[in-house]
Amino acid sequence: MLDWIKSRVARVTRPGKGPVANNKPVAVVLPPAQHGIPEEKISTNALRVLDRLHEAGYEAHIVGGGVRDLLLGLRPKDFDVATNATPEQVRQVFRNSRIIGRRFRIVHVLFGRDVIEVTTYRGHHSNAEDQSQGEVHDSGLLLRDNVYGTIEEDAVRRDFTVNALYYGVDGNVRDFCNGMRDIGLRRIHIIGDPETRYREDPVRMLRAVRLAAKLDFTLEKHTAAPIARLATLLNDISNARLFDEMVKLFMAGSAVKTYELMIEHQLFQVLFPGPARLLQPGNYSDRLIRQALANTDTRIRNDQRVTPAFLCAAILWPALQQQQQHAQHGGLPPYEALQKAAQKVISEQVKRIGIPKRFSQPMQEIWELQWQLTRRQGGRAERMLEHPRFRAAYDFLLLREQAGEDLQGLGQWWTDFQAAEGNERERLQRELGRTEGSSRSGRRRRGGRNRGGNRAPQQH
Repeated sequence: MLDWIKSRVARVTRPGKGPVANNKPVAVVLPPAQHGIPEEKISTNALRVLDRLHEAGYEAHIVGGGVRDLLLGLRPKDFDVATNATPEQVRQVFRNSRIIGRRFRIVHVLFGRDVIEVTTYRGHHSNAEDQSQGEVHDSGLLLRDNVYGTIEEDAVRRDFTVNALYYGVDGNVRDFCNGMRDIGLRRIHIIGDPETRYREDPVRMLRAVRLAAKLDFTLEKHTAAPIARLATLLNDISNARLFDEMVKLFMAGSAVKTYELMIEHQLFQVLFPGPARLLQPGNYSDRLIRQALANTDTRIRNDQRVTPAFLCAAILWPALQQQQQHAQHGGLPPYEALQKAAQKVISEQVKRIGIPKRFSQPMQEIWELQWQLTRRQGGRAERMLEHPRFRAAYDFLLLREQAGEDLQGLGQWWTDFQAAEGNERERLQRELGRTEGSSRSGRRRRGGRNRGGNRAPQQH
């Protein structure tokens, strides 16, 4: 399939655009024998939506990432449908549906837990009958986008050429914007003028790097050129929406590559200003974030559970350490300093990315347990094993060591303690007591009792 795509690349001469007639893009139509998508790989429910809309007299196509991924031999995460039926008309065809959204009105057709998203073809804003259908801010940001049009208009309104491919009830794939060419060239190419399209929706910059990382594609040079300059436009996007985008960026199996592209194009610096101030290539902050992202990618490949709480805890940890040091220098004991630093770091971060409390609360617990893990005497270690966040805190401890933080063997001690039983655990604690007793004696000989208590490990 891809060999056939590549064989056509040389015949395409209009970057980001397909053939044009009467100022409208003309589709290149690929029959099944040419595009090679096996129908059995397509969601049965998505095909059911196509058939029902077609029977009701409407056009309907599977569009976007589902078609793109099938052409690349990947398994699509979901299937979206585009149609010339309005949301109300789609709702009439499917009783098992609901209209959602205000800025972008779409229909969710529900098949148990499977949701097929149906959107009406978008048209040009110049065709809007009133402002309630389409509204654009002076900056170029789309405030409302419910202007409906034709499939040709819809194609050029989509974000990237590889997402403007339409699979119809006839089994043909329609390509209006040279998406097949860019699949063959393995590149992400925005449709239209890049700056205009990014101003319409700045989140497209995040999608560009996410797709490039996920598919192992390059960013076409004109698509990439304005991103760093326009990255601050993301400040106009709601923090709740940016949290959803962050999850897609870092929890899709290609987080390390995504992080590298975000750094390169100044996107990480906008989303995580606190951590970004501490970043230098290869320093502790950079190593910790990379290691956390690499571990996340591995867990996703192994179908293991991942959570934004752990990932955000890692990204923000160096900033928390810095704030904790400031608080301790101001006279607060270590644990109180850690708690104060955690609250400040979280409150600053949620201004950019709205981390819900169901994640920020366990994130703070993971941080606080880093101090608790240093307190292992008596029955504390046994009780710590029963803590509901112990495993996450222990994994975080190992992550810090993997990134090069010197914790004086703390991670190995907890590894051994978990594996030990009975007398062996008692031996580990006796040895710990002798080591700490010797350390305290040494501190007294060098100048008296250390009144600072257990200090959190510092970054390197």
